[in-house]
Amino acid sequence: MESTAKEVGILAMDIYFPPTCVKQEELEAYDGASKGKYTIGLGQDCLTFCTELEDVISMSLTVVTSLLEKYQIDPKRIGRLEVGTETVIDKSKSIKTWLMQIFEESGNTDIEGVDSTNACYGGTAALFNCVNWVESSSWDGRYGLAVCTDSAVYAEGPARPTGGAAAIAMLIGPNAPIAFESKYRGTHMSHVYDFYKPNLASEYPVVDGKLSQTCYLMALDQCYKQFCSKFEKYEEKQFSISDADYIVFHSPYNKLVQKSFARLYFNDFLRNSSSVQKEAKEKMEPFSSLTRDESYQSRDLEKTSQQVAKDLYDEKVQPSTLIPKQVGNMYTASLYAAFASVLHNKLSNLVGKRIVMFSYGSGLSSTMFSFRIQDGQHPFTISNIGTVMNINGKLESRHVFPPEKFIETMKLMEHRYGAKDFVTAKETSLLSPGTFYLERVDSVYRRFYAKKGSDGKLSAAANGTTINGY
Repeated sequence: MESTAKEVGILAMDIYFPPTCVKQEELEAYDGASKGKYTIGLGQDCLTFCTELEDVISMSLTVVTSLLEKYQIDPKRIGRLEVGTETVIDKSKSIKTWLMQIFEESGNTDIEGVDSTNACYGGTAALFNCVNWVESSSWDGRYGLAVCTDSAVYAEGPARPTGGAAAIAMLIGPNAPIAFESKYRGTHMSHVYDFYKPNLASEYPVVDGKLSQTCYLMALDQCYKQFCSKFEKYEEKQFSISDADYIVFHSPYNKLVQKSFARLYFNDFLRNSSSVQKEAKEKMEPFSSLTRDESYQSRDLEKTSQQVAKDLYDEKVQPSTLIPKQVGNMYTASLYAAFASVLHNKLSNLVGKRIVMFSYGSGLSSTMFSFRIQDGQHPFTISNIGTVMNINGKLESRHVFPPEKFIETMKLMEHRYGAKDFVTAKETSLLSPGTFYLERVDSVYRRFYAKKGSDGKLSAAANGTTINGY
């Protein structure tokens, strides 16, 4: 039987990030970096991080529970659950299995899917798996649920300010207000060592920053080429960035997003110079003879293309930058937090708009794809998604830590990574009601979580008590 699902996409979304953050300008001063290195050089405002109470499991428990409650979804209505993450808690047990506690309570254990891993691309893989399932003959009429959860942490040094943490949950089904234009996907996959985590005793990655930036731009070129080719095949007209109302990029740091949009502008100039303005065309002309490799290394091209693309950047990309600049790199959640920023900033004027997305994960996996925004039906409407996510409320209720406290927390988390037989401080005053948190890890590495109740007190623990026999 063929699936009868039409207009498959995102029906509902929610986002969670920890309430603890550090200001980048204060971190700059603390690190003795030159003024503006993190704020202007990286384009970042704040860095959100997990304390000992939170991790990728607790964040995903929080966001999934919140989504189901706020959109009043019966847990029995979920038929596929996919998690994208690159934050390894266990080399065998998927984060999806921890989330099953939410569904077991309602008697629903018939849920397909596990975790997807490849750097920041895992969330996109999880999303595609859910969409493909709903569009397939295997679909049983229930919803898919894609979860992206990561804590991005780096060793002391130049990469540390590019950290962050968040979890996002997306409900997938037909007649969606955020519908996939599935025919236009362009993918590029390759084998490179630009960012990887070979040391299983450490949470920190090995990063070749310069190579990673080049890989990102190279993947962007290839995906854009494929995307344009598929668009032209089906629409019988050439695609340019003017055909996208908004463009959303995976955002390790905002400066790379600025460079990436400028790169698409340069691509349009090379493919069809009449698609860019006359003045811009004249400024770009000197770079038209560069080889592809030369173009990645040219600082003059980078600067010039950003200048000529600035007005379009402000219009098409700037609305996506709010959460990534305020929270930091969220790995798998980064692209979708940027997308959530567009929904938040342009909520009343999105119906009928096309939003182009670029997902990148080091090592390397990348895809460009697009959404069409539609009216939807309550509770699955764009306006309700904006209300539920409550982005301003979440950003404004954060607690700013001084850099000393941030560094102290990072040291504790280093010590705790892969550890057993410890109890957390359980100081939950900064956590909102409904937030899950880590209580303890026992002598055989089993993790136990609790949920902060509406009265601020501990409520029933989500810790697999029946299975572990406590």
